[in-house]
Amino acid sequence: MKKFTKFYVNQLKNENIELTDDMLEKLEKYKDLLLEWNEKINLTAITDEEEIFVKHFVDCLYCAKYITNEDKSIIDVGTGAGFPGLVLAIYFPDKEFTLLDALNKRLIFLEDVINKLGLKNVKLIHGRAEEIVRIEDLYEKYDVVVSRAVAQLPILLEYISPYIKVNGKCIVMKGDNVDEEIKLSSNALKVLNLKLLRKNLYSYNVKNEEYKRSILEIEKINETQRKYPRNYGKIKKKPL
Repeated sequence: MKKFTKFYVNQLKNENIELTDDMLEKLEKYKDLLLEWNEKINLTAITDEEEIFVKHFVDCLYCAKYITNEDKSIIDVGTGAGFPGLVLAIYFPDKEFTLLDALNKRLIFLEDVINKLGLKNVKLIHGRAEEIVRIEDLYEKYDVVVSRAVAQLPILLEYISPYIKVNGKCIVMKGDNVDEEIKLSSNALKVLNLKLLRKNLYSYNVKNEEYKRSILEIEKINETQRKYPRNYGKIKKKPL
């Protein structure tokens, strides 16, 4: 185990997030495949091994604290290179994960990772979040939706809320300066029958630089009206 890996594994252990040798081996393979594929398609601007481990893997694993034993089905909307959904699928082999993305070449990469890591708990869906929910009838199918670096919160909530069961929740990863986004989301929360439960702050250091982050826990308290999500143009032009 690399020295920096051991350091961050111990840091995660202090947060009650424990990684087995098998999980670490899978993350190492994931990292290698990410770097290999990144030479062919743009997956990440981060190419330093330690920074990948921390800014992608450790960062995503903080979400694990907010996923309960009762949460069985999880969808990552706008998964990109698999963050946080694929990292969490490695950590939770007993839960079912769906990774959704609009860019097919990213899903081809993810399929390669899934096959080479031997993951049996991950399904891939190609499509736009605001369209595929209707095409595949995915309304209120999931216990949890996770999302990282997709859109401003008022827009993001309209994309993701239709996927969650009533009493399920959204786990949204943001920077630490999220208060303005929360303020702008007050109407979206009301219209979409959502309730902000908590804003969880955390931070980590990489090469003497501190990164401050937040995870929002948002509960769905009633059904989503079927007129949501609207089409992309309307969502972008006039957020809720």
